Amino acid sequence: MSKSPHRKNSTVVHSLDRVVFTVPDLQEAVGYYSAFGLDVRHSAHQVDLHTHGHSQCWASILPGGSKKVLQYLVFAAFEEDMAEIQKRVEALPYSHGTPHPLGSAEGVWVVHPEGLFVQIIAAAKCSPKEKSPTPLIYKTPVGKGNAPTRSSIHQVKPSRLSHALLFSNKVPESVDFFTQVLGLRVTDRSDDFIVFMHGIHGSDHHMLAFVKSEGPGLHHLSWDVAQLEEVGLGMAQMLEAGYTKGWGVGRHVLGSNYFFYSRDPWGSYSEFSFDIDFVPADHDWAAGNYPQHDSFYLWGPAVPEEFVINYEATSAKL
Repeated sequence: MSKSPHRKNSTVVHSLDRVVFTVPDLQEAVGYYSAFGLDVRHSAHQVDLHTHGHSQCWASILPGGSKKVLQYLVFAAFEEDMAEIQKRVEALPYSHGTPHPLGSAEGVWVVHPEGLFVQIIAAAKCSPKEKSPTPLIYKTPVGKGNAPTRSSIHQVKPSRLSHALLFSNKVPESVDFFTQVLGLRVTDRSDDFIVFMHGIHGSDHHMLAFVKSEGPGLHHLSWDVAQLEEVGLGMAQMLEAGYTKGWGVGRHVLGSNYFFYSRDPWGSYSEFSFDIDFVPADHDWAAGNYPQHDSFYLWGPAVPEEFVINYEATSAKL
């Protein structure tokens, strides 16, 4: 297995490998994520989310109860680091060793203070090795329009999973857990309201993030697209598919990415994301702490009230 990029003497995870959650109706998941532009592979008992042209399974969705529930996260490490990771997990004061009821016995299992199961496996690096390239802007000859016609537009198809944002009632404890167990590092934060964390073998500005809530849950999965135009086109394709709730288009401050969030049938979100900041494997990012009003978004429409509701932890109706 390749060791590049690999920080020396850093036996920590390199990728968010997969997110696993349950929903009431798998067919709803098939319809929503197909409209979003993912390669949706489904059976009677499970839906797996891939991106077109990529072998990685980024998320798995299983049938559940009356609402969506985040079940567990899978992180990947280099095979040669697994023994040290297991020793570290066993020495830490967290419950470990028992697999999630929906998971496999592979790798190392450990339980977050809020009850979230985390699996660590040996697998190839699926987080990016470098910042996603930005396309050259094509300029048409004078006298011709630069915008394409609507009839020529193809479906936006994200290239990869960028990150997951989780709700947490214990943000400081979450940061400690993912620092100690996985070796993630804080990139930037706004006190203990929201914290962004990256992987030190090279990752986007955040591989994982936490936002303060009344309990745990999945706020959104973020998917990388190739250009700003695709953020807007992604918004258009979701609106035309009948998924009319969301937020954007806009630009974040922390992470710098352009975004559109589409609200899914269960009250969480899928983000079309372009041009997020990148932390190379040989760079130590100087973490900043920013006030909330100066850290959320640079421009965009007003934030919908339901954007911050954790439907996994409340009885609020969709």
